[in-house]
Amino acid sequence: MSCEVITKERVGVINPIFTCQPAGAQYVSIGVKDCIGLVHGGQGCVMFVRLIFSQHFKESFEIASSSLHEDGAVFGALNRVEEGVDVLLMRYPDVKVIPIISTCSTEVIGDDIDGVIRKLNNGLLKEKYAGREVHLIPVHTPSFKGSQVSGYDVAVEAFVKHFAKKGEKSEKINLITGWVNPGDVKTLKHLLSEMNIDANVLFEIESFDSPLIPEENTVSHGETTIEDLQDTANAIGTIALNRYEGGKAAEYLENEFEIPAIIGPSPIGIRNTDIFLKNLSKMTGKPIPKSLAHERGIALDTITDLTHMFFAGKKVAIYGHPDLVIGLAEFCLDLEMKPVLLLLGDDNTTYVKDPRIKSLQENVNFDMEIVLNADLWELEDRIKNKGLEVDLIMGHSKGRFVSIDNNIPMLRVGFPVFDRAGYFRHPVMGYEGAMWLAEEMANIIFNDMEVKKNKEWILAMW
Repeated sequence: MSCEVITKERVGVINPIFTCQPAGAQYVSIGVKDCIGLVHGGQGCVMFVRLIFSQHFKESFEIASSSLHEDGAVFGALNRVEEGVDVLLMRYPDVKVIPIISTCSTEVIGDDIDGVIRKLNNGLLKEKYAGREVHLIPVHTPSFKGSQVSGYDVAVEAFVKHFAKKGEKSEKINLITGWVNPGDVKTLKHLLSEMNIDANVLFEIESFDSPLIPEENTVSHGETTIEDLQDTANAIGTIALNRYEGGKAAEYLENEFEIPAIIGPSPIGIRNTDIFLKNLSKMTGKPIPKSLAHERGIALDTITDLTHMFFAGKKVAIYGHPDLVIGLAEFCLDLEMKPVLLLLGDDNTTYVKDPRIKSLQENVNFDMEIVLNADLWELEDRIKNKGLEVDLIMGHSKGRFVSIDNNIPMLRVGFPVFDRAGYFRHPVMGYEGAMWLAEEMANIIFNDMEVKKNKEWILAMW
């Protein structure tokens, strides 16, 4: 019985788990108020990312492109950045923040986005937009390395580096959520509110779930302000919930401004939510109220109703963002399930040093594989050709055909989810998230029992 960490042996990728770094940077940009990202690359670098955002949230988001063409790839295309910034500022009078997000093509040809930002700050912004607050932020996200996960991490750090400004000490904390859903942010803010804790939340994305109101043009956009970002340098501490999605920014604030940082674990499941609340209490000196103990008790009761009868011994395969996958695996272990296969889909070589992965290696009492730089063929091949038996798959919608073709039930979780309605409204974090995950897993297993006539009589007795 062992937990083995291996790296995909194939050079090529078949059905990738993640997309590229610029997608992560664009996700950060839509979380900031009065911000429109300008992606310096081909039109598709924005079009397909906006499409996947729209598939997941069923909303439209404003992201711009420098629309690089063949001539720019040969002769350079910084003029497209200059034109793009000018057009954005003319067309959107409220825009104050424009991150310039690089892509593989513009990094390869060597376009100097830092240099063009200096040129624009000393030229266009002074001459044509004098007196207007405009922030141009270079975000380097070449898509020939890393993934949407590392792109998110790089972009959060770039925003914090640009804006963090030492001033009066505040009583706020910084909460860096990572790549989560609006439902998670709502739940996290509820936990903060119950503990009477004020926070700079990076990022306020509850408004991604936009209303449809007659005679109003409602655009989905985040609500984290410039003032929130500036105030990160004055907080009493930073909690980054995801090590690989905001950890760099937390470390920067600690090193540059001596803001104490706690990085992880992601508050997925009872155990990790308990740790999160204890970290909040330790950082702020505020007690955990009885109201949250009550919520914890309800979540425990919900899970107890399901665990031994339906979850115990069930084998699970999980893929997606690393912090999410590890958090879900830890939760499954607490539910007496066996996460036998974890797939992490990019070239980050530091995963093997993650203390959570080391803990899995030291403590699991069944055979588990953790595959680095994985793709979804690693999942399909093991099930179809190598005899891996799993009772449940957990991951985003890109792996749906592995589930369908092999007749294995699947819980959609992570990003993107486009073949189920409203999943972005449901949290996976906090006690509420633990209940939703447990009940959703159970309902999917119940449906599978009924379809396959596998002890479905138990449901009539339960």
